[in-house]
Amino acid sequence: MPEERVLSPDINFIRDLKKVGGETLKKCYQCATCSVVCPMSPDDRPFPRKEMIMAQMGLKESLLADPDIWYCHNCNDCSKYCPRGARPGDVLSALRAKFINENAIPSFMAKIVRNPILALAIPFVVLFLTLAATGNLHIPEGKIVYSHFFPIDVIEKLFIPLVGLAGITYIVSLLRFWGKLKTLNGTNYQKGFGDAFVETIVEFLKHTKFTKCETNADRKNGHMLVFYGFVGLFITTCWITFYYYVMKIHSPISLGDPMKWFANISAISLLVGILAIIGSRMKDKGINTKTSSFDWTFIIMVLLLAVTGILTELTRLAGIRQIAYPMYFVHLMFVFYIIVYFPYSKLAHMGYRALAITYYKMVGKDVM
Repeated sequence: MPEERVLSPDINFIRDLKKVGGETLKKCYQCATCSVVCPMSPDDRPFPRKEMIMAQMGLKESLLADPDIWYCHNCNDCSKYCPRGARPGDVLSALRAKFINENAIPSFMAKIVRNPILALAIPFVVLFLTLAATGNLHIPEGKIVYSHFFPIDVIEKLFIPLVGLAGITYIVSLLRFWGKLKTLNGTNYQKGFGDAFVETIVEFLKHTKFTKCETNADRKNGHMLVFYGFVGLFITTCWITFYYYVMKIHSPISLGDPMKWFANISAISLLVGILAIIGSRMKDKGINTKTSSFDWTFIIMVLLLAVTGILTELTRLAGIRQIAYPMYFVHLMFVFYIIVYFPYSKLAHMGYRALAITYYKMVGKDVM
C-alpha cells in the first residue's frame, strides 16, 4: 500500500504569494514547458512545474521545505517560453521572498524590512539619538575626520551587538531550513557535508550555474561584481580594524595605502555591478516578466549604499564639511540596513541557496 499523505492547502498563503509577485500562478495549466526548457531542472525532479501546482494548491509547508525554489537561479528561461504567461520564474522568486518572510526570526523584523520607509527610519532615529547622547549633533570644525563626528568605539558599541544578534537569528533560520530539508527530503547521503559545502562555495565564487542561463546570461557579470564588492568591503572592515587596534593607525588613512586602494576598488565594483544589474533588469529581452518590489528595494538600497559611500570619501577629499558629515550619517543608515537587516532581505538568499545546493551534492542530485 502506498503511504498516505495529508495535504493541507493554505488559501491565505496563495493570496500572500500573489501580493509579493506571484499573481500569475493561476495561469499555469501544467504543460511542463518550464521544466523542459530549464537548464537547471533534472529529469528525476523537474521544476518549476511541481512548484507551480503546489503554489496553486496552497501547499505552504511543502514549498517552504522545497530546495528547488533555491536551486533555481532565476534565469527566466521558463518565463520566456511559457505559453500561458504564467511567469514561473517570477512565482519562484515570490516563493523565495515569501520563504524569507516566513522563516524570519523574529517575524516582525521581516515586516519592517518590507516597509522601506520604516526600515530606514529606525537607523535614522538610532544614529540621531547616538549623536545626541555623545554631544555630536553639530558639524565639527577643522579637518574632516569622521571619527570626530562618530567615534569608532561608539560605532562598534552600536553595531557589533546588532550584527551579532542578526547573525544569531540568521543561523537559527538556516538550521530550521536544514532540518526541514532532512525531514521531508531524506538523508541518504553520498557525500559528507564538509566536502559538499566546499564544492558549493567554489561554485559560488565562480558563479558556475549562471553560465547555464540563456535569457538572462548577461546578468552574471553584474552579479559577480556585486558579490565580490561585498566580499571586498567585508575584508576592508577587517583590515581597518587590524590597523586601528594592532597597528595603531587611525583614520583618515592615506589614499596611497593598500587598504585604501582595496576599499575603493571594492566600492567601485559594488557600484558598477549594481548598475549592471539594474540595466539588465530594465532591458527588453522579450520576456513576460517583472522584478518584484522585494528585489527592487534591495537593489536600490545597495545602489544608495555604494553611492553614499563614494560621495562620503569624495566630499571629504574636497573638504566640503557641510556635505561630508551629513553624507557620512546617511551612509551609515544604509550600512545599518544592509548588515542588520541581512537575514530578512534579498541578501539572505545566499545562505538558503548554499544549503540547498550543498544538500543536493550530499544526496548526489546536483546538476553540474
